[in-house]
Amino acid sequence: MKFRITSAIVAFLWPVLCLAVPSGVQQPGSASQAKVVGTIKSLNGNNLVVTSDEGKEVQVTVQDSTRLLQVNPGQADLKQAVTASLQDLQTGDRVLVRGSAGPDPKALTASTLIVMKKIDLEARHQRERQDWQRRGIGGLVSAVDPETGDVTISVTAMGVKKVVVVHTTKNTIIRRYAPNSVKFDAAKPSTLAEIKPGDQLRARGTRSEDGSQFTAEEIVSGSFRNIAGTVSAIDAASGTMSVADNISKKTVQVKVTPESQLRKLPAPMAQRVAMRLKGGSQEGGASAGAPPSSGAAARTGPPNGGNFPGARSGAPEGAGGAGGDFQQVLSRLPASALSDFQKGDAVMIVSTEGGEGDDVTAITVVGGVEPILTAAPKGSRDMVLSPWSLSAPEGGG
Repeated sequence: MKFRITSAIVAFLWPVLCLAVPSGVQQPGSASQAKVVGTIKSLNGNNLVVTSDEGKEVQVTVQDSTRLLQVNPGQADLKQAVTASLQDLQTGDRVLVRGSAGPDPKALTASTLIVMKKIDLEARHQRERQDWQRRGIGGLVSAVDPETGDVTISVTAMGVKKVVVVHTTKNTIIRRYAPNSVKFDAAKPSTLAEIKPGDQLRARGTRSEDGSQFTAEEIVSGSFRNIAGTVSAIDAASGTMSVADNISKKTVQVKVTPESQLRKLPAPMAQRVAMRLKGGSQEGGASAGAPPSSGAAARTGPPNGGNFPGARSGAPEGAGGAGGDFQQVLSRLPASALSDFQKGDAVMIVSTEGGEGDDVTAITVVGGVEPILTAAPKGSRDMVLSPWSLSAPEGGG
């Protein structure tokens, strides 16, 4: 394998490479060659334990002859990489390791190790998160035109809809949630052909002055499920809750993972949301603090006004509407645990589509919503939450 090929891989696929390349892939013409992409779990001398992006642990041995390089997030070429040492490595760092595999498939002797420091990734994530909030838009897909590369989305808040045409180009990065994925930054490379009406889509780029056109630098789409109902059972041991869903009229088994966002609304906040739902829109816009629809909630622009904590003014049209961004409100509430919920609680949930049957994985679970479910029409899209996780967008998301 020539080093220039490795440079190209890093140039075009970091950090996508760190999300999508399977570990243990053998190189053409050399059955003993392998690679792993993942995160350093532990270090002991010249031995590393790397958790691959498939969740497998691989024992990596670093030799004196191993070439160690450090690259910065977004770095375009390994020519700009700097030489690293074993002492520079820390738990949480992202690594791409190439080397020879022995009889044990879970062991690898490194010939080349490329590291991206955790602290540098976190700094980039923060910048990108802010950029998505500043230049992002989201909504429900109503049409896709593969010939023009345009995607039409409906941005809705409290019954007020705005149609926006999202333009893609050959340079637009397109990613998509995988089934049962709950992490925004784990979205996989995708194509326009995978986007379909009914999907939720989020884009980052430049909007027109009137907000009706949007040129996307990057888009992320996914199919999600909204659940609103009453908890019928909780199994703390398996990390699941059963919910009698008002929308599908079925009992749904919801898996709660460490990545799931659990929150409980304070009673006064839930009452304010319910009052705004009952009152509808004011002066042609959404009332401040009201929960947007599944499309509108995906927007991450600064909220314009509103009574909720953290609301700010001055959002451009289409970035946050006239109401506070409910997802941002949720992110500022204290985290809850599964043990904070009990049978009989009213909940609103955004989940993955999942596979067969009614088992899903929770992205967001919100309790304390009894007033909201009473005020909103059953099954209405105007009461559902955002599927988007703003936890640590990687690679622009």
